[in-house]
Amino acid sequence: MSLADRPDLAPLLDEDFPGAWPPFMLWDPMGAVYYGVAHQLYPEFVFAAVDSDEPERAVAKAYAVPLRWTEAELPDGGWDRVIQRATLNRLGGATPNLVSALEICIRPDRRGTGLSARMLAAMRDAVRKRGYDTLVAPVRPNGKHSQPDVPMTEYAGQVRADGLPVDPWLRVHVRAGGRIERVAPRSMVISGTLDDWRGWTGLPFDADGPVHVPGALVPVHCDLTHDHAVYVEPNVWVRHRL
Repeated sequence: MSLADRPDLAPLLDEDFPGAWPPFMLWDPMGAVYYGVAHQLYPEFVFAAVDSDEPERAVAKAYAVPLRWTEAELPDGGWDRVIQRATLNRLGGATPNLVSALEICIRPDRRGTGLSARMLAAMRDAVRKRGYDTLVAPVRPNGKHSQPDVPMTEYAGQVRADGLPVDPWLRVHVRAGGRIERVAPRSMVISGTLDDWRGWTGLPFDADGPVHVPGALVPVHCDLTHDHAVYVEPNVWVRHRL
């Protein structure tokens, strides 16, 4: 259900889902640009799911944003670029021509129950009803963290015997009618001092070079001389024709 239809659900979305994201993921600087205004500016593209047995808590949430994108290819900048473009479009008065998903998050204790597919279906339906014919998504493959050293292009191309992606989240999108289009090599960029990263991860960050961080899709690059580490996350662009 979108907040446009059920504004009373908005307070439920303010509750974090413990364990849903690695702590460092909450420090992408573009996130606040969108989430700080999403409920007020984009309620038709903010969704909450509740269980009748537990109506006081959300079991899933989803976010999307309309934007204007006319370039031939979807951007290398993925998630960050979508938020930037949507914000500039809104400030400049440009008319959006598609919608991008930004997040579909299932409460950890409700994963494996088919909720992700249902939330994606609800998002597709809402986008179609608003007159758009395209939903895109910079997908964060949820199995990639187990293969952090494998290039995303190679990982996204892994398929099962039935031809569907090995990755569970990519598989949900393809089953729903989405088409894998390309990799967004720098979809999210998260940087911080070494103390920041130590606090986010509990790791020492005491050597130059790649650091394998639990939940990260690729290694984090550590630079002792300059006292910073940078995570550049690739995502996978999926296009849904509605």
